[in-house]
Amino acid sequence: MGALQLTVEREKLRLAEPFRISGYVFEETEVVVATVSDGEHGGRGEGGGVYYLNDDADRMVADIEAARPAIEAGIDRQELRALMPACGGRNAVDCALWELEAKRAGKAAWQLAGIDKPAPLVTTFTCGADEPAAMAAKALSYEGARAIKIKLTGDLALDLERVGAIRAALPKVWIGVDANQGFSIAELPELVTGLETLDVALVEQPLARGREADMEGFESSIPLAADESALTLDDVPEIAGRFDVFNIKLDKCGGLTEALMIAEACRKSGLKVMVGNMVGTSLAMAPAFIVGQYCDVVDLDGPTFLARDREPSIDYRDGTVFAGPRVWGGSAE
Repeated sequence: MGALQLTVEREKLRLAEPFRISGYVFEETEVVVATVSDGEHGGRGEGGGVYYLNDDADRMVADIEAARPAIEAGIDRQELRALMPACGGRNAVDCALWELEAKRAGKAAWQLAGIDKPAPLVTTFTCGADEPAAMAAKALSYEGARAIKIKLTGDLALDLERVGAIRAALPKVWIGVDANQGFSIAELPELVTGLETLDVALVEQPLARGREADMEGFESSIPLAADESALTLDDVPEIAGRFDVFNIKLDKCGGLTEALMIAEACRKSGLKVMVGNMVGTSLAMAPAFIVGQYCDVVDLDGPTFLARDREPSIDYRDGTVFAGPRVWGGSAE
């Protein structure tokens, strides 16, 4: 690929309001932006890390700096997969290499990924855990939303009340819930039964990471998605026997290159595919938008949580998301 110059920057992103999930409350997040340049063309990527793997900004920067000599010597994306661990740092560099390659070729990154013309995608908009009435109000504030994702906390009765309040406010919207590891296998039948009466279409990560074996033989009337249990390409075989959906996140798997490989492997294994995000700016969502072209469920609302996004930013309209190459991944349309 030729010699490259690598720049690494840390940025703190303030959330517009505190965001609560099972076991955590977030008020800000720190991301790492990697830029690679050959002197004529440049590429950027944003990594947000994975909080439950202790993959924070310090670790992301350390991982990138350890790989700096090889990156600056000129590395391709598959070599990067072998060199760096799956992490937010690799995600930032991988996406930077994608954009660099696209600019060199005079194409959009989605064309390099085999997509002729990407379509706007229906995306979920997330309601953090709160009092039921407040969550219903939040759901209603997403004007034009077609899909809502509800964060649960593991309090079964209160969680069902939360979902019920949103279902009453939005009787026709698609609803999925994210348990964020908040339940046990003993509680799962009652949770699924209660959610079924509220026309919930997806249950994400009900059990703790490491308890995947508990899912063996469990029959659910609602599709179950793996998130914390589903990190990289290596996890696809284990997930295929226990869940219905693999939630791909670029920070978990280490970038767009592996994310596309996971999507293909899931299809071959009979798994449906979801693309999600750690909270980040439009620069982080745009590569995930490419993965979303191959997905059954799309959850790319990260910038909506921020006090301020980057410009240019991705476009949210009528419940959909669209990320053009001006945001990331090539020349202007």
